[in-house]
Formats: sequence, C-alpha cells, structure tokens
Amino acid sequence: MLCALIMAGGKGTRFWPVSTKSRPKQFLKLLGEDTMIQMTVKRLRKLISIERIFIITEKRYIHLVKEQLPELPQRNIIMEPIGKNTAPCIALSAFYINKICKNSTIAVLPADHLIVNEEEFIETLKDADEFVEKRKEAIVTIGMKPNRAEIGYGYIKFSDMDCVINRHEIRKVQKFVEKPNKEKAEQYLKEGHYLWNAGMFIWKTSNILRLTKLYLENTFNILREITELSDEEYQKSLEEKYTQVDSISVDYGIMEKADNIYVIPSAFGWDDVGSWSALERCKKKDCNGNVSIGNVKSIDGRNNIIVSNSKSIIIDGVNDIYVVENDGVIIIGKKDRLVNIKELKETVG
Repeated sequence: MLCALIMAGGKGTRFWPVSTKSRPKQFLKLLGEDTMIQMTVKRLRKLISIERIFIITEKRYIHLVKEQLPELPQRNIIMEPIGKNTAPCIALSAFYINKICKNSTIAVLPADHLIVNEEEFIETLKDADEFVEKRKEAIVTIGMKPNRAEIGYGYIKFSDMDCVINRHEIRKVQKFVEKPNKEKAEQYLKEGHYLWNAGMFIWKTSNILRLTKLYLENTFNILREITELSDEEYQKSLEEKYTQVDSISVDYGIMEKADNIYVIPSAFGWDDVGSWSALERCKKKDCNGNVSIGNVKSIDGRNNIIVSNSKSIIIDGVNDIYVVENDGVIIIGKKDRLVNIKELKETVG
C-alpha cells in the first residue's frame, strides 16, 4: 500500500518578503491559482487516495493546512512541535503512518516543488513502489537529469544499472554530494553520472524505522515511546519530548550510512522553486520577458520580476530589476542581487 508523506514545515526565507513565518511559500500561490501545497496534493491524488496522503508540518501551520486542504482527513495532519530537521520529521511520520496503514510504503515528497509532466511523475512513483515491494530493504530516490551546471542543488552520483521497470532505469547510488561550486557543477554535468537530488524518497515504513533505530537510536527510542501512548497522552508527550530528538537531516543521519540505495534518473520537468530566480524560470513571462504576480502593469520595462500582494505597481521604462511588495514592505533592487534576499532580510530584520 503506497502512502504519501508531504513535508510542509519549511520557512521559505529566500522568498521574503512574500514568504513569511506566518505564511511560508508552500502556502502561497506562486505559480497559478493553487498554492504550492494544493498543487502537490492534487498531483498525488492521480495515484494515491486522499485517505493515504499525510502532511507533516509545524504546529503553527496546521490551520493553513486545514484551510487550504479541507478534504484532507484531520488525522492525516501530523504535527511537529518544532523543526528538528528531516530525519526525526520522517521517523515521527513513519511511526504515525504505520499505526494507520500497516506494512505500507511511503513516498516522502516536498510540498513546494514544480513538476511539469505529472503523468510521467506518477509513472515514476509507480515503478519505485513496485521495486520497493520486491526489495523491502531498498531505498529509492528520484534524481533529476541536469540541464545546466546548477550550484543550488545537491547531487546524486549513480553507478551500475540494477534493472529496468516499465522503461525506467533503476541504478545504484554511489554517493550523495553537497551543493557544489560552479567548477564542480560543470564537471558533474560533463561527466554525466550525476543527477540533481530532488529530495524525494520511497521506502517501506518498516525499513525507515529499522534504519532510524540502527543509526539514530536516541531519536528512535524517544519517538517509539511517544507513539505507543494513547491518543490522549500522545500530544502532551510529543510536545514535551520532541525537543530531545537528534536535529539532523535524513541525508546525514541515514542516507550516507545506509546500503541498498537506488535512484531513478528522471526528466519530467522539475524545479524546487526555492528562490525568486527559480520563479523566473518557472513562471510564464510576457513579451518583454517580465514576470508579474498581482496587480502589476509594465510600460516599456524588460526582464523584470514584479510581485504585488495588495498595492498597484506600475513599472515604466526600467529593466532588469525586481520589485516585491507584501505586508507593508516594498523592496526594489537590481535583479542580479536577488540571490542575497535572505541576507537582506537578516540585515533589515
């Protein structure tokens, strides 16, 4: 039985000032009429029923999940008291889902990615699920075939092909690589044995719990104790004891140590939409190359990014700038400085 776990606790700081602590980017309409998390759930429902789609998010965002996904059963919202990185987040969810869907397989997915060819994405998930059903101690990740020397993503180096399922290659993962500098990214692209790490994993619930016990025993023991309690005691214990779990990513905590990790090289049109620059890649532009969101009018302006939440913005005869307005804040700058937006937020508070 395939379930989906959507991780929706990120802060989206690189989309400031539109993405805020009270409403981060997964709850925003950045690419269309639906928010990013709504797009993610709608895509998954082509394969997985809503009863088997789970969302883990911080306590302060639960009301947004309920507001934007009213069809999602309330029991399918998993509360993380505070962010402690991805390893405990996934382990907590595995314990939780295993109580509802015994012997399940979980597809762990971010809440805020763009996927263009949704049919191909669904077929990829199906084949990953089939592989994991045959090899219950395997981990399958989905790697994206790079089309540029990208320094903003981690990479996966793959080796020999293990098998082919319905035309999808399943290859052995040799190693995970951190975000490279420009020179290394160009080298990876040239070598052809590296994929972008899209942060998607498919595994048996029992397997991720086994690996958590093996490599993160403290986290495993705390979460097992919490999840074995009655419903009445669970919430209180979770808030009291979750602070004691290891704050570590699943990549460092488990992936770099585990065996039996495989990757499906994929090209279904993917972007992590992690920054304003990524939005420029994904969003449809006007005839002058402008990206506009909200009440915006451009007169003779070219190659601009203009985002308005409430106010009317008119751009007249300027090029290569960005303007972002939200919640009483207006930022105007050169577009090539958008990479510094996170640092700008820290500077101005």
